Amino acid sequence: MQVVPVLDIKQGLVVRGVMGERANYRPIETPLSQGPEPLAVARGLLALHPFDALYIADLDAIEGLAVEGVVAEGETRRRRGEPDAALIESLVAAHPGVTLWLDAGVANFDGAMAIDALSGVLCVVGSESVDEAETVRRLAEETDLALSLDFRGEAFVGPPELWSNESLWPETVIVMTLAKVGSGAGPDMDRLAEVMARAGRRKVFAAGGVRGPADLAALKDMGIAGALVATALHDGRISAADLAETTM
Repeated sequence: MQVVPVLDIKQGLVVRGVMGERANYRPIETPLSQGPEPLAVARGLLALHPFDALYIADLDAIEGLAVEGVVAEGETRRRRGEPDAALIESLVAAHPGVTLWLDAGVANFDGAMAIDALSGVLCVVGSESVDEAETVRRLAEETDLALSLDFRGEAFVGPPELWSNESLWPETVIVMTLAKVGSGAGPDMDRLAEVMARAGRRKVFAAGGVRGPADLAALKDMGIAGALVATALHDGRISAADLAETTM
């Protein structure tokens, strides 16, 4: 099973995600790095284990300005779907061979294809951000991508057809339970089981709530392809030895 560390990045720093309440995210404190700078945190994670992918949630882009055209003069916020290209380029250059799964809040086909064109990057399309289900269908026909099925509580966030019609799903699907992120409450096993039953041969990744090696083992046993993890890595509840065993 694949383990993909998550870096939630806000205002140029890695922050600790807690239950999807992004306004309350604060710069991370972790024994894996001397500070919250993304390059330092990525370096610390990759010293822990030779991960082949890192998940980058560009929160400034996900929550960016929902406007067309040029951002007004003096506006410091980025447009929604516009990643920090310089940071992504720096991370790719520092860690060749490590794929960055990048969620920048893309809303449409052209925005996703622009991210797809970045070297070393897999575009993550979040259901909470995408404009319509048809966009995901077109992208799945055109390129590789990961679709994040986003949930707040019991509610699916996004175009309803993306949840009801699994034929629209690409080969990689993430089940993102935002209320579980950083909660220590355990993965959303019931919803993951439902997605697995509908996903066919697609790769299903769990996101939110992984507490330690027992959760990783349970996910692996049910056939989950991988897990997105942050807090348990920084808190030391998942060790280098646990990762070596899980990813065998």
